[in-house]
Amino acid sequence: MKLAVLSGKGGTGKTTVSSNLAFITKSLLIDTDIEEPNSHIFLKPKNIKNFPVNTMYPEIDMERCILCGNCGDFCRFNAIIPSKKKVLVFEESCHDCGGCKIICRAGAINYCKREIGEIFVGETYFNSPIKYGKLNIGEMSGVKIIKELYKTTPEKDFIIDCPPGTSCTTVASVEESDFAIIVTEPSPFGLSDMKLVIELLQDMKIPFGIVINKSIEGSTELKNYCNKNSFEILGEIPFDRNIAKTYSKGEIICDALPQYREIFENILKKIPEVINNEI
Repeated sequence: MKLAVLSGKGGTGKTTVSSNLAFITKSLLIDTDIEEPNSHIFLKPKNIKNFPVNTMYPEIDMERCILCGNCGDFCRFNAIIPSKKKVLVFEESCHDCGGCKIICRAGAINYCKREIGEIFVGETYFNSPIKYGKLNIGEMSGVKIIKELYKTTPEKDFIIDCPPGTSCTTVASVEESDFAIIVTEPSPFGLSDMKLVIELLQDMKIPFGIVINKSIEGSTELKNYCNKNSFEILGEIPFDRNIAKTYSKGEIICDALPQYREIFENILKKIPEVINNEI
């Protein structure tokens, strides 16, 4: 099973959940939060190998270009803009779709290659595989890195530490998954952002369950919302100072504080029940 862990905003606890599930199952973890990957801080990989990820962008042969403007009309990302005397190309905005080259009547467009980031592959300190991508500073889109992470993964079962929010990178990360875990917190912001993620997953028809992190006794608004809408709560991680200390030291909770291991084991046990109820 491909299990995605995502949240409506950063700092909610995606990496806490995904790293602990990877520790329990000894599964491959893929960190697709390519702008700020941090799973490796907790999983402490060794024997790391890195591979560049390249993308293509258009280059205009102005000797052949007839300044018809078709390329600019076609591009929805404003990566290529014809003017009266030349054609401007904004490399970082290009999504490498190839459409401008196809539509060019004069055959004046060729493609050049450039590096947008890297993929890192290693082995965790508990001897399971880990992969993560990192987008170069200044780049606008890391979707290609995420697709490359999946393309180079032969394993059928893995855990995905997704980017926060509901952006293009999150969609690219979660679309490979069989089930999604939404990590949220019992706050107005947590509930509001969780609703956006739920809407995304429902549109993509991906079954999901909810994990409440930093759970506080007596906080009922989030639980009431889940119960009212029949959303399954897979588990609750308490708002505990010891957990915060463990996290701040870059340690995995199940390893450093084994008394909490059962919480994550129960999360895994509930997932098949939710999937069966969806069928």
